[in-house]
Amino acid sequence: MTSPRPLWPFFVLPALPLLAPLIAMQFSAEVQWSPFDFIVAYVLLTGAGLLYRVATHRAGNRAYRAAAALAVLGGLSLIWVNLAVGFIGNEDNPANLLYGAVLAVGLLGAILARGEPRGMSRALAAAAAVQFAVPIVAWLVWRPNFDTRVGLIFFLNSCWVLLFVVSALLFHQSARAEPAR
Repeated sequence: MTSPRPLWPFFVLPALPLLAPLIAMQFSAEVQWSPFDFIVAYVLLTGAGLLYRVATHRAGNRAYRAAAALAVLGGLSLIWVNLAVGFIGNEDNPANLLYGAVLAVGLLGAILARGEPRGMSRALAAAAAVQFAVPIVAWLVWRPNFDTRVGLIFFLNSCWVLLFVVSALLFHQSARAEPAR
């Protein structure tokens, strides 16, 4: 019988990357984090680690663990980028709130799938589809000036679409590797 993995790393390790902005603030006026910024970053990193642990605590194969890692990384980075600079315009642009739908679809799909790889594959495919649609909907609703930034928005958005699609494919591979129930 294996002993349960300790939880302390999930609460200690997320503090380590936060040393980078803390140290940078001592040497540059370019980096200006408030205590609230550190708290939010710590909660996001800790939450992502715990979410990964919960998602993979009974994972039967590497494909499932890799898919879960990509899904959590995609969700975490989506939140982080939106809080820091925003995808569309700046972080205050209301169009960025549309990315919340990506997270909602992925999370709701994962809950409905109860962690089963086939359902998780569908959930991540749906999240990828919503991610793909967000800049299109934002462009149709808010009609921003068409400049080079729009191309950059679509390119960056495609990176997250790819991340979620690869996660969906890995969940699908995991489902195929499991014995039929």
